[in-house]
This record gives sequence, structure tokens and C-alpha cells, in this order.
Amino acid sequence: MSLSVRPVVGRRAKITALGTYVPPQVLTNQDLEKMVETTDQWILERTGIRERHVLEKGKGVSDICVEAAKKALAARGVGPEAVEAIIVGTVTPDMMFPSTACLVQTKLGAPRAWGFDVSAGCSGFVFALQAGVKLVESGAHKMVLVCGADANTRMTDYTDRATCVLFGDGGGAVLIEPCEEGEIGMIDFVHEIDGSGGVALNLPAGGSLLPSSHETIDQKKHFIHQDGQAVYKFAVRKMAEATSTLLQRNGVEGKDLGCFIPHQANKRIITSTSDRLGMDPERVIINIDKYGNTSAGTIPLALETAIEEGKLKKGDLVLLAAVGAGFTVGTALLRWEI
Repeated sequence: MSLSVRPVVGRRAKITALGTYVPPQVLTNQDLEKMVETTDQWILERTGIRERHVLEKGKGVSDICVEAAKKALAARGVGPEAVEAIIVGTVTPDMMFPSTACLVQTKLGAPRAWGFDVSAGCSGFVFALQAGVKLVESGAHKMVLVCGADANTRMTDYTDRATCVLFGDGGGAVLIEPCEEGEIGMIDFVHEIDGSGGVALNLPAGGSLLPSSHETIDQKKHFIHQDGQAVYKFAVRKMAEATSTLLQRNGVEGKDLGCFIPHQANKRIITSTSDRLGMDPERVIINIDKYGNTSAGTIPLALETAIEEGKLKKGDLVLLAAVGAGFTVGTALLRWEI
């Protein structure tokens, strides 16, 4: 392998800490069998999901982010006052405004931080990660908190068996800081958007186009609407294309990776992508069986799984990849420096 590291003006940036959180309430396939016409076998064969977590009433995505952030800060041995910026990737904010980043800032007690939200569907964490990396690389900040979390069950129609089996709640947070001498950290990324895919995966009402009304509620326009086949085809094609482009231009092959951290939307999409990359299945992280699709939360949760399973260690090359509503495509190549 001849790794081609992109030039960076100023300094390089790395992940220095990780924290994750999922709500304690669990919704199993057996529970869903009592709610909608489906079976455990049907769900497992088509998605690979066994259970998912559900955020309790009275809580929002900001609470998921705060719990994950506390763990990341504790792992780093610093307090929230060290955080200079907060970026939250989510499509299920606590409310339209203020931003979830504002709510995280005050709940966490980070008086020096400014921040904002990133809406990129399931690519939200990867998009937010690059924004955080650029803030550090530019020299603007020394520590940025990046969160990826969603409470998908809040917008799931539990009478629609095609979508209600897929989604869960949870997420994670990472700290981004400058690299030390000899470290590489973030290497490169490939991000794309294709707005023509918006018709295939969206939440139609609640915005300025279709404000909330009795009609939008009666027509169930505040739930996830998805054309499953269109999303599946796009995800399989674009995740493979974007990851291949990223690896090729950096002189990396699938066999060189320590592990592949894909968005956990569907086990078949993951295996299709990893097969095209020539990845050893043991190096592909899959935890969709435990969490379902947590949108922007899947990649930090999968990073945690990789560490727990001993598949991610300091010095490893790591590939992150996600495809989400928009359509959005987010991939990143980095060296794990923790």
C-alpha cells in the first residue's frame, strides 16, 4: 500500500474520544409482531434487525447527544468548558428551533461553544464530522464536539410494516482535535448530494411547504415516507462508487483497511458494498441486529462496537460510509489515533 495523504494547510485533525448512548427501552421483533402484520423471520431475512431502542417520552435527541458527549469528555479527561464548537448531525431535532446544538450546549454546560445542526439524513454524522475536522484544520478551534443522533421512532408509522421494523433511536459523539507530530488522523472524504432522490425518502409535512394542520396529520404526512426499492438501489450503487473513489485516489485497497464502518440501514446493503471492496467480512462492522437504523447515530455506534469487539485499534485505517435521505452520500477515510 502506498498511502497518498492529502495536503492540509495549517494542521491535521483527528478523533480523540468517542462516546455513545442508546435509550434503555428495547423494542424487539416479537413486540412488533403484536403491533403490525409481520414476523421475526420476515424482519431478520430482509433487514438483519432483531431489536431497536426507543427514546422515552419527555426526552429529545439533545438528551442522547448530551449523554454521549459526557462519555466522550470523560474518556478524554476534560470538562465541557474545553469544547469550542458543537455540531449535531440529525434529522429529528428536539424542535424546529432553537437548534439541537444550542440545546446540547446549555444542557452540557459548555459556555465557550458555538455550534449548529447538519441535516443530511443518515449521512448526518459523516457530514458533521468533516465540518468539525475543517474547523480544527483551519486553526479556528482546538476542540470540536461532533454528535450524530436520531430519534427515528418519533416519526415512524407503526401501522406501516415496511418502515416500522427498520428504525431505532440512539447516537454518539466524538471530539475532534489537532494531530500530534507523526499522526495522520483524517485523510480524505467524498461527499455527494442528489436532490432528485428526495421524493424517495422524506417526511413531507411540518416545514414551510406543508405546515402542520389537521389535514397533514390525518394524511400521516408527519411520518417517514420511503420508496424502499429506490432507496435500496441507490444505496447499493452509491456506497460502492463513493468508497471505491475514495480508496483509489488515496492508494488504498479494501485489504489495507483495519475495519469498514458502514451506515447500518440494511445488512444486504452492507454486505454488497463490502464484497465490491474486497473486504474481509471479519473487518466489516455490523450491529444493525441490536440497534436497527438510527440514521445519523449508526456510525458512532458502530465505531463503539468495533472497539468492543477488538476490531479497531490505534493506527488502523478506517473507512466510514453512509447514504441517506436527500439523497446524500458521505464517506471518510481516516487513521484511528486513539
